[in-house]
Amino acid sequence: MNHKGKTLTLHLMSIPKTYLPKETEEKWYSYWLKHDFFKSVPDEREPYTIVIPPPNVTGVLHMGHMLNNTIQDVLIRRARMKGKNACWVPGTDHASIATEAKVVAMLKEKGITKKDISRPEFMAYAWEWRKKYGGIILEQLKKLGASCDWDRTRFTMEDDLSDAVFDTFIHLHKKGLIYRGIRMVNWDPVGKTGVSDEEVIRKEVNQKLYYIRYNVVNSELSEMSEISTAHHSPLTTHFLAIATTRPETIMADTAICINPNDARYFNLHGKKAIIPLINREIPIILDEYVSMDFGTGCLKVTPAHDLNDYELGLKHNLPIIDILNDDGTLNENAKILIGEDRFVARKKVVVLLETDGYLEKVEDYKSQIGFSERTDAVIEPKLSMQWFCKMDELAKPALDSVLKGDIKLIPEKYINTYRHWMENIRDWCISRQLWWGQQIPAWYLPDGQYVVAKTREDAFEQANQLTTHHSPFTIEDLVQEEDVLDTWFSSWLWPISVFDGFKDPNNPDINYYYPTNDLVTAPEILFLWVARMIMAGHEFRGEIPFKNVYLTGIVRDKLGRKMSKSLGNSPNPLDLIDKFGADGVRVGMLLCSPAGNDLMFDESYCEQGRNFANKVWNAFRLVKGWEVDKSLKNNNRVAVEWFGSRFSEGLNQIEENFAQYRISEALMATYKLVWDDFCAWYLEMIKPAYQQPIDSETYDCTIGFFENVLKILHPFMPFISEDLWHDDLFGERAEYDCCIVAQLPTNGQINAQLLAEVELVKQIVTQIRNIRNSKQIAPKEKLALSVKENSGTSYMKYQPMITTLGNIGAIDVVQDKIAGANSFMVSTDEFYVPLNESLDPIAECSRLQKEKEYLAGFLRSVNLKLGNERFMANAKPAIIEIELKKKADAEAKLKILEENLSTLAC
Repeated sequence: MNHKGKTLTLHLMSIPKTYLPKETEEKWYSYWLKHDFFKSVPDEREPYTIVIPPPNVTGVLHMGHMLNNTIQDVLIRRARMKGKNACWVPGTDHASIATEAKVVAMLKEKGITKKDISRPEFMAYAWEWRKKYGGIILEQLKKLGASCDWDRTRFTMEDDLSDAVFDTFIHLHKKGLIYRGIRMVNWDPVGKTGVSDEEVIRKEVNQKLYYIRYNVVNSELSEMSEISTAHHSPLTTHFLAIATTRPETIMADTAICINPNDARYFNLHGKKAIIPLINREIPIILDEYVSMDFGTGCLKVTPAHDLNDYELGLKHNLPIIDILNDDGTLNENAKILIGEDRFVARKKVVVLLETDGYLEKVEDYKSQIGFSERTDAVIEPKLSMQWFCKMDELAKPALDSVLKGDIKLIPEKYINTYRHWMENIRDWCISRQLWWGQQIPAWYLPDGQYVVAKTREDAFEQANQLTTHHSPFTIEDLVQEEDVLDTWFSSWLWPISVFDGFKDPNNPDINYYYPTNDLVTAPEILFLWVARMIMAGHEFRGEIPFKNVYLTGIVRDKLGRKMSKSLGNSPNPLDLIDKFGADGVRVGMLLCSPAGNDLMFDESYCEQGRNFANKVWNAFRLVKGWEVDKSLKNNNRVAVEWFGSRFSEGLNQIEENFAQYRISEALMATYKLVWDDFCAWYLEMIKPAYQQPIDSETYDCTIGFFENVLKILHPFMPFISEDLWHDDLFGERAEYDCCIVAQLPTNGQINAQLLAEVELVKQIVTQIRNIRNSKQIAPKEKLALSVKENSGTSYMKYQPMITTLGNIGAIDVVQDKIAGANSFMVSTDEFYVPLNESLDPIAECSRLQKEKEYLAGFLRSVNLKLGNERFMANAKPAIIEIELKKKADAEAKLKILEENLSTLAC
């Protein structure tokens, strides 16, 4: 193009027409790794530290991981861009139950069973499995853009971290906080191990309530015996009817319990009953624990298979008969159906009872059942010798830290939940009947006594000092405890152990990075993990492990269902990244994920994220395609000043949201600032006419704005922002001049009046566009605009904006209304667009009447608020001032509308 006598700069289009996420992501992630941008070592800067919630070594990336790690990456990238020494420590958890199940399955495919090989052989297979599969999820996180310091990757069963586990066990045992004893535990028959209360998921299930007849020995008839079961009396001539959901456990019954105040059963005090099918006599005992209005008011007591029955059995000195094997099958104590699975046995027992006349009736019944978090097996209450950790002493400082605000839970609604749990905490069952994990450092002597020591040699030395031991023994006679420690017993040390705080308590890393800053995790492990980490921080470092806990919601589908493989409603995150790009998925996840609230996920959010990336890309191509003429005068100073103010205002909103951990809202503020204010308004305000150049002053300011836009986008959209950052539009970049370490913009001055007046300009342009649409006037056809200024705002200052955005040929100020012109109001100012057509007075009257009705309703709502004594007493003066201005504006508009209606004789 020939612009004679003008100095032009033409920026060649060196970027593709469309954004190509896959190529961009691979290129820049490799670049960041190669140049150590994720790496952190202690220095003079302020540290900002996050430790990743270590995913299970068995895991693959799911939607929950995507949400959690996107939030962490946003926080860590922001900190890096604020000049802090950002350190995000990755790692994996050895996940005893889940991993052992995977290894057992792998061995089964090889024709090997666990019981046929030794523990060392099994562990060798387990380590082989971990080496092959254990790093998959961390590699997948890289696809998301996770900027972890990968050189710091830790594993909860590596040697140093296992040593930390052993040291803490020994420490707590010496303090008397760890003990061994027989207790009723939550038994997982699939995992064949005990699990803690926090690893049990309660679900409401549909069950059956079976009414079983127990014959009464030497029963004596009373007046009550004449009442039939149809009238809800369980007592017949020779039997009691007892309601239970677990007929397969009747063989473990050791008593029937009735309330001593229940008049229906006075005649049975001191009597005995006979268990159906096995004909064993059991006593009828009395205890007010029994509810007289549940079922028949009689309770079968099975101390070995119910926690409450166990407590009742201890109180009444009842025998304990355990009829279940570790895998949930019936053992010899059951006398019948030996070897049958408990649920198969239930069905068969019901048939036998019905056949022999012991089953009175069956009712539908709903109740809460415990399921293993790891295997989804129905939990079986089981008496077992286990290791426990006393929690009362450890819980108190951990509770105080949250209640005093030293640690903030976000959102705060979880504080009461946390307090309730901590105030009602029970001892922690820390032993697991598995091989994969840290083997408990306890050693048994031949006589059954034990010592706790890290090595066999230390144990032998301790054992020889036991005054109660007299028989000679050798070091080889010591037998180490078979059980391993609960996986959480290693992960509760995570913020300390990842920095080798146990191995070397005063090393530079632990002193610099601990306590960490933010923890991002799921509410369902608030007690399993978060609370215990706080306890460990106090116990082993004397200080909290982190300052803020951001609790994400659960990712659900658009129908509100929790995502799961069984429902088939959980998309593959890597497929989403392939389809929408990592930046698109990151934005999509965060657009609908306020802290602590569930995320109703739909792919359309990721599509919105991809569209946002394309919008930024196309805006960049638009600017890059402009020719610059240094001789041109700048007619866009107002637009430039406006966007500078608007950017500072938007930056304030973004910072405020981040300060309150409203990350979804921070993204939305960024989204609106970039898409609406920068792309849709500012670039349109300054865009030169077709095939015309732009002045250099406006262009340079716009390049500066775009650079700042890329900076605020980077934490959310790291790949596209880094790619555009290095375009030659910004000049040549040095090797380490990257968006990932660019300093975030700082707030500039905000011209509040300018912002308010440009909002009016936007309304004017919108109204002009509405007239074009309603009258089917081509966008290219110029229109005239007249304004009757009633508010004191001078619109001629914004003439370049209005003429460009509205394609207005001329603007003039008038003193009187223009008859026959299309009109609209903005604030209290009147605008007229004359068209070569006659105005339809009926249609115009209808329009004005509707606007009047709307304004009258609006005015009523404002007056109601101003007439509310409570509002006037509590509202800030600035808020009241806003409401008063609303009232004045509405009244002024109504007056003008009434004048217009009068002029039209409506």
